[in-house]
Amino acid sequence: MQTRDYPLVGPEWVPPPDPQNRPRRAQRWMGFAGAGTLIAVGYMDPGNWATAIAGGARYGYTLLSVVLLSSVMALLLQWLAARVGLVTGRDLAQLSRTQYSRRTSLALWGLCEIAIIACDLAEIIGSAVALQLLFGLSLPVGVLLAGALAFAMLGLQGFGQRRLEGAVAALILLTAGCFAAQLALANPDWGAAASGLRPRGEIVAQAGMLWLAVGILGATVMPHNLYLHSALLRMRGEAMTEHTPAAMKQALRTTQWDTTLSLGFAFLINAALLILAAAVFHASGNTSVESLGDAHKLLAPLLGSHWAGMMFAIALLACGLNSTVTATLAGQVTMEGFLNLRMKPWQRALITRGLALIPALLIVGHGGEAQTTNLLIFSQVVLSLQLPFAVIPLVRFAGDATLMGQWRVRGVLLSAAWLIAIAIVALNGVLLWQAMTGQG
Repeated sequence: MQTRDYPLVGPEWVPPPDPQNRPRRAQRWMGFAGAGTLIAVGYMDPGNWATAIAGGARYGYTLLSVVLLSSVMALLLQWLAARVGLVTGRDLAQLSRTQYSRRTSLALWGLCEIAIIACDLAEIIGSAVALQLLFGLSLPVGVLLAGALAFAMLGLQGFGQRRLEGAVAALILLTAGCFAAQLALANPDWGAAASGLRPRGEIVAQAGMLWLAVGILGATVMPHNLYLHSALLRMRGEAMTEHTPAAMKQALRTTQWDTTLSLGFAFLINAALLILAAAVFHASGNTSVESLGDAHKLLAPLLGSHWAGMMFAIALLACGLNSTVTATLAGQVTMEGFLNLRMKPWQRALITRGLALIPALLIVGHGGEAQTTNLLIFSQVVLSLQLPFAVIPLVRFAGDATLMGQWRVRGVLLSAAWLIAIAIVALNGVLLWQAMTGQG
């Protein structure tokens, strides 16, 4: 009697699936994993460093609640962007081009370009500071070298997207290791840190604190990351072998886990930045520490280890190099989506880096290190001001039954997304009002 090693289901034997045609669960998961890693990179760029260090040094753990709320906003918005790209087969830029008038779509593209240049500016400045701290290079030389390093990182794409994602993940782990070691040396007040997770009204009432809060928001919820995430999942959706409801449900579940884990890790890095600044600088009375150079100089004596400053610089350089990839890829997909114009990554990097190099060289040439942090924080505020022009179309598309069908977002999630959009607009409005009335 012939035996069977597959289960009996109901009244009949069910033949086992062909192992050659059955994708294993790990393979299905890996097909949609990795996009979150690239997106998380954008949440750990040098702009985050500037806002977190300034906020932690000046206000202690108070702004930790802003980091948490911004991360929660980012998680929902990035998940919506990924969902829209996967379900519709079009990314956010392509949908904006088809759903809005040409004038409106061109305006949205222009605003997105401003955000990408602002982000690229932060990456160049941050990488230049890291190179100066590690090798003693002048800032102008560091700016030029940082521009060249962008092409080296993008060159990994020639060996395949997975190689690029692997290199990015390795640099993220290097950054995490550096911060874990520094936090161990700093020995923060974890009770005070936990208390800092509670939102406080003074954050909105005080102009200086609001300026940094909006900067943290812009550094955490980046508009061009929404475009990039939708494009990455659009491309992964195109590679799906079947588009049945079951396959789509599995893809969406995997994407949700990938996004949650990646951005959760990014939150830990950003929180560690602010906690480190609060524990080392604010606690010791150095509340005016804002520049990355000053932070580097003070870490070693305050923590009692010369390795602290080196780990700080290494992590900063790793974040700057990683963020280069995100900004360039985002610029490529937005240009292709809005203008239906495709460019090679190195060409796109040449344009964005060229536009960002000019103000970067002017700032470091005339203002020196003293102006770099102000420029970094200002670039993140610019990102925050551009954010509503990406978020509002995204939420609208995600809840559109015509575009999304049975996969459209509804109920509590849709309401939460609209509340986030309203909150972002309101925060930006308060910031602009304070600036116009001279309260900033």
